[in-house]
Amino acid sequence: MSHFMHGVRNNHSYSTALIVALRRILRPFVKLMLANGITFPFLSELLKGIFVDVADSEFRIGGKPSTDSHLSLLTGIHRKDIKRLRSCTHSNTETIPQAVSLGTRLINLWTSDPRFLDANNQPKPLPRFSKEGGEISFEGLVASVSCDIRSRVVLDEWLRLGVAHFNDSNQVCLNTAAFIPANGFEEKVYYFGHNLYDHAAAATSNLLGGTSPFLERSVSYDRLSDDSVKKLAGISEQQGMKALLAINKAAMAFEKNDAGSDEPQHRMTFGIYYYAEPVMSGKSAGQKIEETSHTPDDHSQAG
Repeated sequence: MSHFMHGVRNNHSYSTALIVALRRILRPFVKLMLANGITFPFLSELLKGIFVDVADSEFRIGGKPSTDSHLSLLTGIHRKDIKRLRSCTHSNTETIPQAVSLGTRLINLWTSDPRFLDANNQPKPLPRFSKEGGEISFEGLVASVSCDIRSRVVLDEWLRLGVAHFNDSNQVCLNTAAFIPANGFEEKVYYFGHNLYDHAAAATSNLLGGTSPFLERSVSYDRLSDDSVKKLAGISEQQGMKALLAINKAAMAFEKNDAGSDEPQHRMTFGIYYYAEPVMSGKSAGQKIEETSHTPDDHSQAG
């Protein structure tokens, strides 16, 4: 792989299709950065560090640590910058906000434990205090996951984030079947980084020819009315949540069974997304997506 990369860079024979894809992929990120005051010089320095980190960890020859000269050749970054960047310590470990960590566990329990579900397998509205509902209350739900934090603290945070609300009977109701904060920038940024990293990592692995392709599929149409797009958004959310809840229920059961195992641990992510935008005028729909517009996109080639 490293020899291939050397040849590509030195001959400037970059894949045109890849460059077009990268320009398209990066546009939303540039929009986000500009909206948050992140300038190109800052991004350039950030990218230098990432290039060095990835090259050093993923493109070693014979499993041996790379020299500054090798990294410079591989990345195109000057050796003086390589030496400086390698001396900096950066953590690539996810920092999970407490509200996300605890919230995810609580909602997983609320949406999968039969005690907290109604006849339609939907999360029940819960009395606020144990004196009103015993274990089947919001206070009881929190206590079943953590005895170190008061339910009032969790509830105030959920109301702030838009995760829960009170109904007319003063019961606590879940706004969503997954921990998706409507407010709270740090919490939303966590999911932004987590979900997009895993999606991009799966697609990259498939493109580079990973040993076992990851599921990475989509359905795209581009001749739809505004009303049809809205209806499809509703169907997508409904069907998508069914899939998420089914995977969540199975994963919780597997996690319990695997708790005593000595085998190496793994993490997984299963996600869904939906996006729509107006088609650019002056171009026919067929020119944009061609024949694949009416068939599932299977980038992973997984069965």
